[in-house]
Amino acid sequence: MTEAEEIRQLADSLFDGVVQIDSVGRITLWNHGAERITGLSASRLIGKFYQKQIVHYNESGNHLPDECKPILQTLNDGTQREVLLHLKHADGFRVSVVARTLPILEKSGRITGAIQIFNDNKATIAAFQSARRTDETVLLDPLTGIGNRPHIETKIRSALDDLRQKNIRFGILFVDIDHFKDFNDAHGHLVGDKILRIVANTLRQNLRVTDSCGRWGGEEFLALVLGLDMDGLWTVAEKLRTTILQTRVKDDQLSLNVTISIGATLARPEDTLQSLIERADKLMYKSKQGGRNLVTIGE
Repeated sequence: MTEAEEIRQLADSLFDGVVQIDSVGRITLWNHGAERITGLSASRLIGKFYQKQIVHYNESGNHLPDECKPILQTLNDGTQREVLLHLKHADGFRVSVVARTLPILEKSGRITGAIQIFNDNKATIAAFQSARRTDETVLLDPLTGIGNRPHIETKIRSALDDLRQKNIRFGILFVDIDHFKDFNDAHGHLVGDKILRIVANTLRQNLRVTDSCGRWGGEEFLALVLGLDMDGLWTVAEKLRTTILQTRVKDDQLSLNVTISIGATLARPEDTLQSLIERADKLMYKSKQGGRNLVTIGE
């Protein structure tokens, strides 16, 4: 018996679903558990591209784009995940599962595939949902719905560890809404809150799934972007600045133009959380001093 056959036999002995994909996303393993949960047969799927065969839904019932499917994200960035998924059963209905993904790595560290283990046990799903609600309460900013300060601090500390240990480069964008106090004074806090939510959602929607953002405090936000050089960091910052510039905030008869000032910098191996954020903060203030609605970048 070959090694591949032994792995397939072991996977078929599990009650959980197991799917394995290769480096380009083709399905190389689809066990009996996966067949039971989804109604989709291995004979139909082996050798086919995962993204073209397995339909995912978000919690609102809309199709999830390929770039948000966890096993494909793990194939792309090598990060393990544990998530609640909603898959399309062969009979057309939606089935909820808790899924765990992990990368398949060569000794050199190159990603050669990914595995996803998933189950539809209702008790497991209920426990996962309860834990996730607790995490969201702790880690999300209640007004904007993006990560709060402890969330983004944790992300940056983890990225600094990866920079030192794996040489995975990343940059920080320190974002501040221009003249925010004037908006609050002139139009009230409800309009100010709407501006905060619009800026937060613009950051979230215009960053990659591998990046992170959070509300630092007041009208200040931080974004963490992975795997870019200075030119790439500048491109991301400019995209965010111009997207906000083109956005109108509407409330009753008002149509307000909002701008942001950004300080952008790449992390260094010797950086601490404090030194990195202080450098980005100083660069942001240079944008303020330069007339606002600017990006200032530096090392």
